[in-house]
Amino acid sequence: MHDESSPKNRTSPVRFGVLGTGRITRRLVADLQSTDGVEVTAIASRTAERAKWYADQFGIAAGIAGYDALIKREDVDAVYIALPPSMHAEWSIGAAAQKKHILCEKPLTVSCEEADALDRACRENQVRWLDATGWLHHERTETFAKWIAEKHFGEIGHISAAVSFYQPFQSDEHRLDPKLGGGCLLDLGWYSGGLIRFVTGKMPTAIYADSVIREGVPQRITAMMWFDNNVTATLSCGYDTASRKWFEVAGSVSSLICDDFTRPWADRPARCWVHDAAGTAQEHSFEGQQQERRMIAKLISDEPLESLQRQALDTQRIIDAMEESIRQEQRIVI
Repeated sequence: MHDESSPKNRTSPVRFGVLGTGRITRRLVADLQSTDGVEVTAIASRTAERAKWYADQFGIAAGIAGYDALIKREDVDAVYIALPPSMHAEWSIGAAAQKKHILCEKPLTVSCEEADALDRACRENQVRWLDATGWLHHERTETFAKWIAEKHFGEIGHISAAVSFYQPFQSDEHRLDPKLGGGCLLDLGWYSGGLIRFVTGKMPTAIYADSVIREGVPQRITAMMWFDNNVTATLSCGYDTASRKWFEVAGSVSSLICDDFTRPWADRPARCWVHDAAGTAQEHSFEGQQQERRMIAKLISDEPLESLQRQALDTQRIIDAMEESIRQEQRIVI
């Protein structure tokens, strides 16, 4: 990885420009605008009319026609990239060349090669980057990491992760377009595969994956993973089953279960359960749900980002391996 340079030492806010005006943009712009030390100064779309409309909606000073014009602006120190996955590498690398720090929507890119090129461009230009995977920054996730490091559950034997949303599509949906990086593998697989990488802290040694294809893109993915020390994992994600965002970490002493790890349910606190061998379940609740704001604050701080960047790069490799297993219809040794 690399030594990152932090955003400029300054008393004024770090100024963000936003690339893209899709559905995901609205929520993250609100988080940017409510994070201490951040100001959103510009938003870009393909047309001036659309850019101006969104700038007016979000209370942003400048609506810009074209992404290149935005990344070259002097009133932009960092960019939030909310474009379809196929465009992430191009515009992240372009922004890095303009010395802008980068917050890029998941998936980071559509391939390991692109992800490595993005990381290399940021290293060469001494800018910081994060993928916008909010759950990694929740206080609850920090507790998970502590418990796992302390072997709170004994020796981990198996991990299960499942993320699905039934037909979450709108008109002009990029997730149904294979040319734009559509399909549940790059989308929901980023969460479920990333959870498995988070728990194990390493890459699997082998993967077998299968898919259900509809409309030219994966609509459901099922995968099995093998790790050193006889640890195994199963993954499920898809657009054809009811909402799920849960995982189980099964240890020799107890199991950790969470039913909302990607984002806490809106009407209840973040939570999880620890089940012991006698069937006793202990519930743990966590206050605070501002995971995206904590993520943004981390990007603009002096805090090292290497472990989070390694998490993203390895998640990209897991997705690539699943894709290759599906293509070859066999188990892939990594």
